[in-house]
This record gives sequence, C-alpha cells and structure tokens, in this order.
Amino acid sequence: LHQVTFEVPTCEGKEREKLALIGDSSSSAEFFVTVAVFAFLYSLAATVVYIFFQNKYRENNRGPLIDFIVTVVFSFLWLVGSSAWAKGLSDVKVATDPKEVLLLITACKQSSNKCMAVHSPLMSSLNTSVVFGFLNFILWAGNIWFVFKETGWHSSGQRYLSDPMEKHSGSYNHGGYNQDSYGSGGGYSQQANLGPSSDEFGQQPTGPASFTNQI
Repeated sequence: LHQVTFEVPTCEGKEREKLALIGDSSSSAEFFVTVAVFAFLYSLAATVVYIFFQNKYRENNRGPLIDFIVTVVFSFLWLVGSSAWAKGLSDVKVATDPKEVLLLITACKQSSNKCMAVHSPLMSSLNTSVVFGFLNFILWAGNIWFVFKETGWHSSGQRYLSDPMEKHSGSYNHGGYNQDSYGSGGGYSQQANLGPSSDEFGQQPTGPASFTNQI
C-alpha cells in the first residue's frame, strides 16, 4: 500500500498534494496466492495419477506415502497462509479506512476545513478469499485421513490390532477343545468301569485258548 499514491486538493489554489497509503501486506498476499497456485497444480497432477497411473501409484507403496506427506504439508501451508492473509487483510482495512486516509491530508487537519469520504472501499472479494482459504485448509486436512488409509501404515496398524484378537480367539478354542476331550475321556473311562470285569467271573484273559485246551 505504501507504493499506491493519490492526489488530494490543498488550500493553496489549484495545487494538489501527492500522498501514499501506509502499510505493506504484499508478503502475506503473495504467500497466500503462491500456496493456492501450487495446491491447484498438485491437485491436477494427482487427479491424472489417480485415473491413468493407478498401478504405479500403488507400486511399493511410494505413491500413497508421498501423497500423504504432501497433503499434510499443504494443509499446514493453507492454515499458515490463510491466517497470514487474514491478518494482512485486517491491516489493509485499517489503512484504507476513510477516516484514516483523511488524517493523511494536510488540508483536512485544519479545523476550518471539513472533509468527508464520498464512499467506503469494497472488501467483499477480499473477505471471500480469506473464507475460501480456511475452507481449503478444512478440505485438505480432512483429506489426510483418506490418504492415510491408502498407505501401508494403516494396513500394518490393522494387522497389529487383529493379531492379538486372533491369538485370544485361538487360545479360547484350544481351551474348549481340551475341556471337551477331557470330558469325553472321563465319560469313556467311567462307562468302561460300569461293566463287570473278567476277574469277577473267574475268567482268564486268554479265555478262548483255555476252553480249547479243555476240549
């Protein structure tokens, strides 16, 4: 704004005074626009890769990891850029406030002169840019989860959680199997003991052979 000059009337006839606004918010505005341009270009490149190079994107898990890191970086840049531009816009509003501009005019500083602004500056487009900047931050930050699901970190985390569950389930089934086996074995032994043994009837284990010898 300090490079924007304008002429104002003076009290000395037709002479006009050349003034400049106060402030410089170009750095925050340029940073905001730079982030927006690179995010737009990366979005186009990512769309092409998603559609036409899906196999190479998933090869060795490099594509999802790079996409995840870039998404996190852009989310951070959108937050920083939007915050910086919001502060810069606040400074722009102060510098272009008609009351502040009138204080720069020498003729308006005299009590005999009465100065007033014809119209106020329009800030709707600049306010919209700040709103869209924070909306982009929300969009990119929300996309981090979906990109993270494509990486190997998410799948390895799921395997880590599923392994203890499988071990717990396997140990439970193993215990149930032993219990059933024990129960069946015990029942079999108990049933075998219910019947009379060969010793009670005076029979020898080699009963058929002894019977043959007697004949």
